[in-house]
Amino acid sequence: MSVYDQVRQIARQSQAASRVMRGAGSPNRLLETIAGLLETNTERILAANERDMQQAKANEMPPGLQDRLQLTPERVQALADAVRDIAALPSPIGQTLWGRTMENGLRIEQIRVPLGVVAMIYEARPNVTVDAAALSLKTNNAVILRGGSAAVHSNRTLVDVIQRALEQQGLPRDTVQTLDGLGREAVEAILTQRGLVDLAIPRGGAGLIEMVVNTATVPVIETGVGNCHIYVDQSAKLDDALRIVINAKTQRVGVCNAAETLLVDCGIAPAFLPLVLPALAANQVRLHTDQATRTVASQHPETEQIDLVPATEKDWETEYLDYDLAVRLVDGVDAAIDHITRYSTGHTEAVIAQDQDVIDHFVNAVDAAAIAVNASTRFTDGAVFGLGAEIGISTQKLHARGPMGMEALTTTKSVIRGHGQVRS
Repeated sequence: MSVYDQVRQIARQSQAASRVMRGAGSPNRLLETIAGLLETNTERILAANERDMQQAKANEMPPGLQDRLQLTPERVQALADAVRDIAALPSPIGQTLWGRTMENGLRIEQIRVPLGVVAMIYEARPNVTVDAAALSLKTNNAVILRGGSAAVHSNRTLVDVIQRALEQQGLPRDTVQTLDGLGREAVEAILTQRGLVDLAIPRGGAGLIEMVVNTATVPVIETGVGNCHIYVDQSAKLDDALRIVINAKTQRVGVCNAAETLLVDCGIAPAFLPLVLPALAANQVRLHTDQATRTVASQHPETEQIDLVPATEKDWETEYLDYDLAVRLVDGVDAAIDHITRYSTGHTEAVIAQDQDVIDHFVNAVDAAAIAVNASTRFTDGAVFGLGAEIGISTQKLHARGPMGMEALTTTKSVIRGHGQVRS
């Protein structure tokens, strides 16, 4: 059987399972079973993850990506806790969005219903395997997962744990399936299963997302590419700006809401650069800077010896996902907005300022899924937003934008209730 035929069979199985899930009622007992099995299978999960980590190190995977790939006992426990958090949230399924009674007595209501079959395409992120499955199950959907060759052992083990929970609850094992092991051809095949797959969600780097968008004949929600900027205005508090920049860049470098470019107002640069550049360098951050930044740095003993790499056009465009940061001086908030407008991927943009006019102008003028005001870009996250977990962070504008929780995995159905009415 060809890879395409195998994928089509998987899609048909998922569609059949989605019909069962649509009428299965509350999935909370299932989610509690999944959480419990994650805990009791921790050693097995970690052993599988260690195989992936050994391969990642042999392939010299960047440290930031290794961090996303690695599981620890604490991270497995966090996965179980996240599943329980999702179970505790109210389900949107069956929620009435609006309703009205017409003059002829018809009652019309629009309600939330499951999408059906979701295909999740992502890279080296075992936590996404659990989050995507749990959110899909909470909304009574079936899900097909493809987590990439770098995490193949971790993902297969996690999917097996989830499938065991489905079987224990008398639900179809095919509700959660994986394409891992079938190669790149399987990704291209699942993206063309129009009529069987209701939505595809890519979560990863720009190359992955571009491939999915260009290949898919099923609907797609674009997520994840985060060339995130921080603008430090001349009205900013220096201590606040320093803490925010260091956190946004170094707290976890391999994630889409990490800062990748720092824009500093020329008016505050002589005071701020001698603080922030040494702090970033002490955190092993490689600094890609414009000439104006290097000129200011050369005038201060705190910064004159720091290795500042001349920035290229590519640096302003790059989502590093590593210990790199592009730094540029700008002449005021409008210059910062112009830079962001040109290079932003529409994920998260931050402004650090005390001038309310500057803040309001930035918030209104910058087009992004999230704007952080005097706060780290790292807060753009489903759990922080109270969603329990996220299926991804949408950088597009249709259907869903920003961190996507359960509502993004639903659609609507209109129900018309009458008592014999006909249209004249």
